[in-house]
Amino acid sequence: MTSTVEQTKTPSLASPSSVEIGIEGMSCASCVGRVQKALERLPDVASASVNLATERARVEFDGAADLSAVRDAVEATGYTVREETTELAIEGMSCASCVGRIERALTAVNGVFEASVNLAAERAVVRHVAGAVTADRLVQAIERAGYEARVAAGAEEDSGEDRRSAELTSLRRAVLLSAILTLPIVILEMGAHLVPALRDAIDATLGRQTNWLIQFVLTTVVLFGPGLRFFQKGVPQLLRVAPDMNSLVALGTSAAWGYSVVATFAPSVLPEGTHNVYFEAAAVIVTLILVGRFLEARAKGHTGEAIKRLMGLKAKTARVVRDGTSVDVPLEEVRVGDTVAVRPGEKVPVDGIVLEGSSFLDQSMITGEPIPVAKGEGDEVVGGTINKTGAVTFRAAKVGADTVLSQIIKMVETAQGAKLPIQGLVDKVTYVFVPIVIGIALVTFAVWLALGPAPALTFALVNAVAVLIIACPCAMGLATPTSIMVGTGRGAQMGVLFRKGEALQTLRSADIVALDKTGTLTKGRPELTDIATAEGFGEDEVLALVAAVEAQSEHPIAEAIVEAAKARQLEPSRASDFSASPGFGVSARVSGRRVEVGADRYMDRLGIDARPFAQTEERLAREGKSPLYAAVDGRLAAIVAVADPIKPTSRQAIEALHDAGLKVAMITGDNRRTADAIAATLGIDTVVAEVLPEGKVEAVKSLRTDGRVAFVGDGINDAPALAEADVGIAIGTGTDVAIEAADVVLMSGDLNGVPNAIALSRATISNIKQNLFWAFAYNTALIPVAAGALYPAFGILLSPIFAAGAMALSSVFVLTNALRLKRFRPPLGAASKSTGDLELSPAE
Repeated sequence: MTSTVEQTKTPSLASPSSVEIGIEGMSCASCVGRVQKALERLPDVASASVNLATERARVEFDGAADLSAVRDAVEATGYTVREETTELAIEGMSCASCVGRIERALTAVNGVFEASVNLAAERAVVRHVAGAVTADRLVQAIERAGYEARVAAGAEEDSGEDRRSAELTSLRRAVLLSAILTLPIVILEMGAHLVPALRDAIDATLGRQTNWLIQFVLTTVVLFGPGLRFFQKGVPQLLRVAPDMNSLVALGTSAAWGYSVVATFAPSVLPEGTHNVYFEAAAVIVTLILVGRFLEARAKGHTGEAIKRLMGLKAKTARVVRDGTSVDVPLEEVRVGDTVAVRPGEKVPVDGIVLEGSSFLDQSMITGEPIPVAKGEGDEVVGGTINKTGAVTFRAAKVGADTVLSQIIKMVETAQGAKLPIQGLVDKVTYVFVPIVIGIALVTFAVWLALGPAPALTFALVNAVAVLIIACPCAMGLATPTSIMVGTGRGAQMGVLFRKGEALQTLRSADIVALDKTGTLTKGRPELTDIATAEGFGEDEVLALVAAVEAQSEHPIAEAIVEAAKARQLEPSRASDFSASPGFGVSARVSGRRVEVGADRYMDRLGIDARPFAQTEERLAREGKSPLYAAVDGRLAAIVAVADPIKPTSRQAIEALHDAGLKVAMITGDNRRTADAIAATLGIDTVVAEVLPEGKVEAVKSLRTDGRVAFVGDGINDAPALAEADVGIAIGTGTDVAIEAADVVLMSGDLNGVPNAIALSRATISNIKQNLFWAFAYNTALIPVAAGALYPAFGILLSPIFAAGAMALSSVFVLTNALRLKRFRPPLGAASKSTGDLELSPAE
């Protein structure tokens, strides 16, 4: 997360005089001595005591504790201070300047290393010294900055839905009341200006003073009723000399209201010719901004729909078999090892292994694959999927937070709360934006008051208020996080999980996609692909004999031959007198016949001529397959080939990557001939073959000389390369180690997810750029207009009312544009149930 604020050495806030910290990496007494001496050398440290058994250090300070200095000292000796992350829910943020203010408040807390605040998600993620910084201190820091905070529960315990619903209800009531009160003011003031007959009728019946008194009463109720929220939040921020968007609204509306109050009750104070009221401007501004807030809150609710849908997949109860009887228990009571029964049409409650029965499971909301998957004894089932047909019983293997669905929810939450490098510019601008706007408004007022036409005071007030209202930076703050939330949520529906938010931006810039072969391009397990028999032998006859011999071996190739025999429903006889010649082959007696299986050199050793299959062997080798010969009773019987088959989607995925302008490389430990054969079949541009596991990192570094590299892998030996690449993409059907090292996870194991992820990354960043352009261009263009820059040449001024409408619509536009990502269509197939017909081009 690049736009987070790093702390170096900051003053402490209520720092303790002594702290206990966890230290990782110590292994002996000398380690303890090094750390202790390093701590004791620090200024203001009275004493330090390091315990190897507990891996903790207790540090006593003469003055305030400087935990950043402690961390630096420990790391300088080669060890690590234990850290933890706290997530906080924040209320009261209204614009991008609030984000920067809260981040600075959090990083000012002694012991906090990094803080990242997400406006759209209303969350803060804080990385700090474990144990030495409490959640209460973090909450207090946020409250001192003028906002409300609490420790965030996980998404599964607290989606924030109740709070958002209450906020939406409150805003709806405020909008309705404000609109009802504002309408008569508009009719009395604006109607009188636009319709002469109405003006005459109002003057004849009410008179100007009564008219203004009615407007005063109604506007006062609007400002200090529905509009009170702007003053409650904006005024304290002004007093802290840290104004935000609410401060701008409070300043603008109170200036218009205050001027009108003076004109109504003490007109003699104002210069001649300036006796005007602007009650309607203050009331309409509040109403329009409340409408914008309401629409914004409603749109924000849609940005988090992915999390809500994922949470909705969880079953509420499980049918557990206990003492031979099936009982329904709450999901939280299921334990690892429990036997769970699932009937047709029910949700699978937790992850497990099928013990009995068979069925087809709809896994579309987990993997993005719409076709139900067959499950039988020994197969894995995932909690949240739907059992379509048969009844199955399975053993619970993962429950609670360990289930795949819970991990997916956590990954999506983490990605949605992340900040992209592109957000850095926004943070820098918004940090100074609101104070600059207030300065521009004051300059505008002064210039118009000194140089403007009569009545100068009126012009000065109106234009200064317009500047304050038009410049609220809400759209800037929402531009990036809303797109991230919707984009990562859409990815989750497609089976593409962005574990790290910054990968969403980095992936779009990839130049080369490097692919591991086994388990990524191929199925990861060998299969029998060819069998050709000599004259006098039948395929099934030879395969049954060979399978009988290979059943005695544990080699993967042997397993492939046995599985092929089972697939043909052949029942191999029991073999006897089995023997193996390492590097050559195996032999045994089957039903009284002597069967030998092995490489061509084994046939040479046996004195059997393998030349009749020479052309077949050459073809199989070109195709990257491993040929074996079989002899029966001393006669050449057949040639069989075993290979790790290419996944059906691999060719399509590589073509899509080429269409996206990317180069494709393959990194494999296989021999050069096999690797070249697969590369030729799939159209791969670059091959790095015969690479040992540790050599994959060097291969990634070598490829990086031609551009940014995204590496795709699935095995334990791929983890270092996944971490080394600019973006690591793990096949979700692979190992946990590979998934942990990756930035992006493809849940289905389908390579089509790679071009889909890249296309989604490009569409999301394009969407963010559109939002940022609108937000920055809007403010850049309209602040001068609001200040009256066009008046000397064209006589054009921007009414504060139109300024309020434009400001509200800018935020709504940004949110609506981000929500378009919900309708993103992946280039390779409808990876999930369609959510609409609009297609976002990756290059848009």
